Amino acid sequence: MTYVTGMAVPVPAAKKAEYIAGSERSWPLFQRAGALEMKECWGTDVPEGVLTSFPMAVKKEPDEVVVLSWILWPGKAEAEACFAAMESDPAWAEVFAAGMPFDGKRMIHGGFEVVVSR
Repeated sequence: MTYVTGMAVPVPAAKKAEYIAGSERSWPLFQRAGALEMKECWGTDVPEGVLTSFPMAVKKEPDEVVVLSWILWPGKAEAEACFAAMESDPAWAEVFAAGMPFDGKRMIHGGFEVVVSR
């Protein structure tokens, strides 16, 4: 059964190109691990909420944009193996050495079993 890992993260608007470059560097590694597709979505209409919202969830600052990302996997096992390999794979170390253009402490993420796909 297909599986999705997703995240929302606040990225400084001035670091959009840096964020995209990091995503481009990581895609071949996700693909090598079995990922079927990856989407990186730059927020253009992400309103503040009253009780909850994407901006509230990631504690977005005024100069930041909410980015919504997901990776489609053949199954949970492939996703888990990929994320476990990140700790020891030298190729991932190179990606991480370039730095992340966002505050990872404010990232929300999770894994989801696909129950409807059209």
